[in-house]
Amino acid sequence: MFKHLLFSASMVCSGGALADTVPAQGIPADLIAEDQTPTGKFTTAAEIKQILDLTKANWIAVREWNGEDLIYVSHLWAWRCGLVQIELGVNGAPPEAWPLPDCHSETAQPNAIIESDGVPYRNFSLKSVENVEVRVILDDLSVQSASFTRKEILLP
Repeated sequence: MFKHLLFSASMVCSGGALADTVPAQGIPADLIAEDQTPTGKFTTAAEIKQILDLTKANWIAVREWNGEDLIYVSHLWAWRCGLVQIELGVNGAPPEAWPLPDCHSETAQPNAIIESDGVPYRNFSLKSVENVEVRVILDDLSVQSASFTRKEILLP
């Protein structure tokens, strides 16, 4: 799976509303989409695309913890086997690639998040996260995106 692919396509929708999935522009010509034969384990874009559409409001979360803002991408990590990359732009900054852990293909639950995957969040100064733009490249090379305000993604 390709983990560090950058692209220039963007279809942003505000308020976590649905955006259409579109072919990504700026992907290297030698890169091809992965096989979309359903696996029954939710490891292809064909199997997760609708789930991501329906759960877009849950893609990310902000939590105030120990004097910091933490942006969580746990939900996206849980569907990572059908993804190529996720990118987040915080407070208007250009979107930056956030590494995805490898898919655990050899197990019964390839999308499981295990200790060796690391942590599904990044730290920011307390109350500094005001808005976040998210772009997701699926393994069929289509793109989904959304924009969120702090209020929409702040955990209680």
